[in-house]
Amino acid sequence: MQKAKKFHVFTSYSLLFTAYCFLLTPYSLLLTVEPAHAARIKEVANFEGIRSNPLIGYGLVVGLDGTGDKSGTEFTVQSLVNMLNRFGIKVSPSAVKVKNVAAVIVTAEMSPVKRAGDRIDIILSSIGDAKSLQGGTLLFTPLRGADNSIYVVAQGPVSTGGFIGGGEAGTSVQKNHSVVGRVPGGGFIEKEIPIQLSDDLSLILSQPDFTTSNKIAQKINNTLGTGIAMPLDGTKIKLKIPDEYKTTGRFVEFLSRVEGLDVPVDAVSRVIVNERTGTIVIGENVRLSTIAVSHGNLSVEIKTKQVVSQPPPFSSGSTVTVPEEEVTIKEEKARLILLEHGATLGDVVRALNAIGVTPRDLISILQAIKASGALQSELEII
Repeated sequence: MQKAKKFHVFTSYSLLFTAYCFLLTPYSLLLTVEPAHAARIKEVANFEGIRSNPLIGYGLVVGLDGTGDKSGTEFTVQSLVNMLNRFGIKVSPSAVKVKNVAAVIVTAEMSPVKRAGDRIDIILSSIGDAKSLQGGTLLFTPLRGADNSIYVVAQGPVSTGGFIGGGEAGTSVQKNHSVVGRVPGGGFIEKEIPIQLSDDLSLILSQPDFTTSNKIAQKINNTLGTGIAMPLDGTKIKLKIPDEYKTTGRFVEFLSRVEGLDVPVDAVSRVIVNERTGTIVIGENVRLSTIAVSHGNLSVEIKTKQVVSQPPPFSSGSTVTVPEEEVTIKEEKARLILLEHGATLGDVVRALNAIGVTPRDLISILQAIKASGALQSELEII
């Protein structure tokens, strides 16, 4: 019998990127070049105090085909007993079987522009040992905000986008994640979230950046009037409401005009690496200093086989098996690549695509380039 262990000490050769954003997966090295474009203010910032609010509740999903919580799940049993008691049905917890019922946490996000009577989507997640929520129905569930007030009530059939099936022998087949589901339009808004609008209004950037903050203020002042916007820092922009927009109805018009303006968005150049999946995302404006890169491939293979050892004739020894190992080391010839000052990640990606380097190899190269000080960007490993 023979076993082989193989170790790889990464491979590659390299050069880097321009244009907007590249997504590199373990299976492909993609280079996408897009022209720079402006974004609307509503896509990079929001008005202070005007945001979505998270809601949460606890409920039961019924009608499952034997894929619900097991009888030992006490909170599910107790919840079902309490619900039946409210309908005047007295049952003993020991007599309740819950295989067709699952306890779930229900969550939603409610926009402040929604009004009573509107409907929103609901997400529910199993908190017991249910196998699947497929085919179930969420029973009446109140959803509360941070102030413990009920804003939404949820109910409706559950859509999971997955399933699980099995046989008596213990085999099973599962597609996607079947213990998290949605109820599209299943949340009915009962109470609105109050919006307090005043002359003291500010814009808050989603991604703090001093350059973007200044550009937004300049765009607002050039379009709507001098002195309306004042950048306070890289996150907050103070707005002064013009007198003509303070009348009833025109305040909303002012907000609409502000959030609809197009502004060029700036950001710190950054390279994001996920070593677990081999994914690399490379941002715009990443540059290199002059550097030479040489990266080879070292492969170490250890083969272990069992050899039978026979004792000498007429001796008192016994036949035994002993392991015998064979170690083989292979090293590919490395190539030296010179990267001139100002080279972009686009240059690198094109060069690497030409020689067939994998994203996992590129991760090793990027770390080495960053350590040398030649990568003029942030390298973030997640």
